[in-house]
Amino acid sequence: MLCCGALVLLLLAQARGLLPPLEDDDGGGGGGGGLPREFVLLHVVQGHIGAGNYSYLRLNHDGRIVLLMRSLKGDADLYVSDKTLRPSFDTYKLQSTTCGQDVVVVPGDFVRPVGIGVYGHPSYLESEFEMRVFYDQTVALDPFKGSDSEADADGRKVFPRGAEEDFQEEESIFWTILIGLLKIIVEILF
Repeated sequence: MLCCGALVLLLLAQARGLLPPLEDDDGGGGGGGGLPREFVLLHVVQGHIGAGNYSYLRLNHDGRIVLLMRSLKGDADLYVSDKTLRPSFDTYKLQSTTCGQDVVVVPGDFVRPVGIGVYGHPSYLESEFEMRVFYDQTVALDPFKGSDSEADADGRKVFPRGAEEDFQEEESIFWTILIGLLKIIVEILF
């Protein structure tokens, strides 16, 4: 019996080492708390949620986002979806439902805005939570898109969004279709 207890404590200690507690975190970017230096703290959200209720948040930031939430009181669970802005335990894509620190990594290819649902577990009258939202800069560049990146003042890579290129391509298609229709009209009339 003592051996089983020691094994459980060892496993818990190892699991605890994978994700450090949020209290020791310096907000990312500084390497404190065991988080990678490439994690940039975007937001800290604190809230209360009643038993069996949801609180909804909306994530608009692009890129890979890491949500670290801990229950300060009670037990709050995390549900995430890019299909609905009101995810629940019935409709979600990602979830974390632990009795402590909840972690969800939102991939960069999720359609924005992303819906985040915080659920107050019914075994507690009220749950209090703190969620930290990090941008993960460690994501590698897609090898099929090439490496047309520039460096900013700190030497970090900056990737162009390509919105102007998309607009020019749409404009080109528009003019091609318009000219084709005009040619057809001219042939019919003359």
